[in-house]
Amino acid sequence: QVQLVESGGGLVQPGGSLRLSCAASRSIFHIYSMGWYRQLPGKQRELVAIITNSGATNYADAVKGRFSISRGNVKNTVYLQMNSLKAEDTAVYYCNARISTTWEDYWGQGTQVTVSE
Repeated sequence: QVQLVESGGGLVQPGGSLRLSCAASRSIFHIYSMGWYRQLPGKQRELVAIITNSGATNYADAVKGRFSISRGNVKNTVYLQMNSLKAEDTAVYYCNARISTTWEDYWGQGTQVTVSE
């Protein structure tokens, strides 16, 4: 019933940048965190970055210093600024929202990021 929609993916050269956006189709209450996960080709989905309702952030080691997660001005929006992209960042990136009361996760459908010449 809750929909999260990602955008901003695409093709970028190594060393380039992309900014991913995620927005909910309607207001979601009691969100503990929003974040980004990714699924590399042939791999399991993995954490990229999350931001809690208090503003705390966590990043996967592989993206620390290169990616930055932030909340938007509009409620229940989140962004992922990706800099210094590498070929190994190529993946489908999924937006996530976690509810603080039930710890239920909501997921977007994903946006493709391809880092290649």
